[in-house]
Amino acid sequence: MTTGAKRDYYEVLGVSRGASPDEIKKAFRRLARQYHPDVNKDEGAEAKFKEINEAYEVLSDEQKRAMYDRFGHSVPGSGGGYDPFGGGDAFSTIFDAFFGGAAGGRTQRGPQRGADLRYNLKLSFEEAIFGCEREIEFRRLENCPTCKGNGAEPGTDPVRCPKCGGSGEVRQRAPLFNMVTVTTCDSCSGTGYVIPMPCRECRGEGRVRQSRRITVKVPAGVDSSQQIRISGEGEAGPRGGIPGNLYVALDVQPHALFVRDGNDIILELKLNVAQAALGEELEVPTLDGPERLRIPPGTQTGQSFRLRGKGVPFLRQSGRGDQIVVSRVMVPNRLNDHQRKLFQELARTFDPEDQGEHDEGFFGRIKDALGL
Repeated sequence: MTTGAKRDYYEVLGVSRGASPDEIKKAFRRLARQYHPDVNKDEGAEAKFKEINEAYEVLSDEQKRAMYDRFGHSVPGSGGGYDPFGGGDAFSTIFDAFFGGAAGGRTQRGPQRGADLRYNLKLSFEEAIFGCEREIEFRRLENCPTCKGNGAEPGTDPVRCPKCGGSGEVRQRAPLFNMVTVTTCDSCSGTGYVIPMPCRECRGEGRVRQSRRITVKVPAGVDSSQQIRISGEGEAGPRGGIPGNLYVALDVQPHALFVRDGNDIILELKLNVAQAALGEELEVPTLDGPERLRIPPGTQTGQSFRLRGKGVPFLRQSGRGDQIVVSRVMVPNRLNDHQRKLFQELARTFDPEDQGEHDEGFFGRIKDALGL
């Protein structure tokens, strides 16, 4: 095949631009059988086969195909003769197409990392704010204490797998194209060794499930949906591999009085009409204990007061947020005779014109809040 500008990939496979993935795959298989070097000894067959394989690598991948349909063989900004679709193993795709695996891919052998674990930990509101230490208990796979993790009965050892010779792989020659396929050895599951006398404790697994009790240090300022990673407290790895990690997911319970807003604490303070109108110095609860707060005369519902440094500690930093006290004026819905007379006498003292101005100011504040 002569060198020069690359041919259109659709032309190489002999399909239209609107061809379905199944049509592209069928065309590739037909041409691959025709031009494979082990089958076709003609000069240029190998180059033709590589061209077919390259075209299929691009057109069988949804993202690569979309990029090729838009830019062709050159991607804007690639420069330097760079081929955005080239560079792959010319023979890897045909293995994928016919055998469902990469050519020459080897099974992972030896020690493997253990699995990570997750533990859900419920915390009270105060525990999350100020931090705490909690003892937790969970179950995990640990190295078998009898065989020390190798799966063999004490006094015996694992031996090399006779089927794969310790490679963990079995090679078979396929009639099609006279090619060799590589699969994981089913006798040793890819480990390369077998255990003639399995450990009676773990039955050859090398790991047993046991209870584990540890103390978790919860830093001040944590919140729900956050988690603490404890390295090495996950499950032991197969074949003596390193253990995974333990992730402690936090679930903070609500408080009867306080609501958290980031690093601030919000407290709703209920006032009767007399307290709101006349003002009063009250004792309000905080996370650190009671605090004195001066309520000015004429306090309205929704008016807020800030207690500096009485909020949530900043996580892994110095300082704390604030506590915001929001007033709520409670209008009585039940009055005794004496209270009713007092309110009636009070009502007669109000100037209707002044009341109207107050109403207008109230609705004006509503309009300002709504941006009307």
